[in-house]
Amino acid sequence: MAGSDGEWQHVVRWRGRAARAVPRCAREPRDLGDAGKSLADSTRARERLKEAMAELTCEDLWRSWKEVLTSRLLAGPRVPDTDEQEARCVCECVCYGLGSFLSSVSSRYQLAMLLLLLEALKVSRFADVLIPPGRCSIFDPVFSAAECDVLRSLGLTVLTENEEGKRPVSRPTLFYLLHCGTALYNNLLWSNWSPQGLALLTIVGNSFQGLQERMVQKDLQRDYSFIAHVRSVCQETPLPCSPRFLDVFNDTAVVRFPFQRLATLPPHTWARAPEPRYLHCSDLEIILRDKERGDGRPVLHRSPTLPFSGTVV
Repeated sequence: MAGSDGEWQHVVRWRGRAARAVPRCAREPRDLGDAGKSLADSTRARERLKEAMAELTCEDLWRSWKEVLTSRLLAGPRVPDTDEQEARCVCECVCYGLGSFLSSVSSRYQLAMLLLLLEALKVSRFADVLIPPGRCSIFDPVFSAAECDVLRSLGLTVLTENEEGKRPVSRPTLFYLLHCGTALYNNLLWSNWSPQGLALLTIVGNSFQGLQERMVQKDLQRDYSFIAHVRSVCQETPLPCSPRFLDVFNDTAVVRFPFQRLATLPPHTWARAPEPRYLHCSDLEIILRDKERGDGRPVLHRSPTLPFSGTVV
């Protein structure tokens, strides 16, 4: 095509529709920031927990656990000089060492089982409570902000201090300690070291018999003496485990300490003992206070004798 000055000009013809302007907010991903990410993680965690609970309720495994646990826990301990109304049932619940239920499938199912148990015992905030709201406490140093938000929304109390299992109790208490390190159990026994104190404990966690069978006896007596002292008189009820959930619930039992059995131990057993220090343990299998990696995050130790699934979905 010739222009007005006689020069030829190249004409470009556009084909199709003219391109529309795309708003910047649609072209570039929006940075939600920490608050937005935490909200998204919380929503995802709730959805996955709900799915895990629904799956477990369809399993024979849950029905067996429910039957064993409700019969054992609602029976309550018999402790001299304890109010009969208070002693007839579990009054508090504490959970340690659950792990990240947002990233670990095993941890998610373990938390789902705890929530189902609380609901079955009518200790959740959704029913007439046996344990008042906030009386179920939970702690793991690896919990993210999103996970803490989810736990609080479920009515659980998220502890802010690593107790290392050293929690003395004054009323019947359920401790949910699945696949935790042996030192955590030993610390819990030390903190309640008397026939009256131990009789208030109900532990859902590693089988004490299994602990004894896997360890050299001299090491058990030297490093975990409180477990060694009461192993012969504790009352242990194994909890079933299906092949599908082998990594999640294997080697789990309900462990109780009947006062009458504890009273048969020699009186010197109950002499005041120093706090456990574990000087000979190269791998303590628990997270200690103020023990962190170079990046400021806690070091996580899991028992090498127990299968643990770190599958991320």
